[in-house]
Amino acid sequence: MATGPRKANAPLLVTAELPPDLVGWADSLRRAHYPPERNRLRAHVTLFHALPPSVEGELIEVLGALARAAPPRARIDGLMKLDAGTALAIDSPDMVELHGAIAERMHGLLTDQDSRPLRLHVTIQNKVTRQAAQALQAQLRPTLHPIPFRFRGFGLYAWEAGLWRPIRLISFRG
Repeated sequence: MATGPRKANAPLLVTAELPPDLVGWADSLRRAHYPPERNRLRAHVTLFHALPPSVEGELIEVLGALARAAPPRARIDGLMKLDAGTALAIDSPDMVELHGAIAERMHGLLTDQDSRPLRLHVTIQNKVTRQAAQALQAQLRPTLHPIPFRFRGFGLYAWEAGLWRPIRLISFRG
């Protein structure tokens, strides 16, 4: 996470915040399998990668309104193959619906990456060879069983030179 004064032009990220026990488990996998020189963030579920900083106030309002609902149900549902890595796949129709509501409010401001269909996941390995990714997937697949959970809230961060500066955690209250 970033420290010091916040940059005014830093793009905003929105995450679906995992419960602490799941963050701890996923982060331990990430520390074990992500190239250490590239692992600068904790395990996370990104909903939006780069929203303009000018929408911060509106975004906090939207996230706050959506967080009045009950925490969305979700499930770690296996592995997801990435181009050069491995992720934990997450199934959560409720979070996909909330993402759609945010995207609708931010219409016209989304990057190409943020306009694509949402594939909820936690990256635990990236920027490795295809062989290394396949080996990890073969190792984890037999031990990974569905894990039900509820997201605890939305995280809002500023993206600054590859680090995230926390702005606000908006917890589900329903």
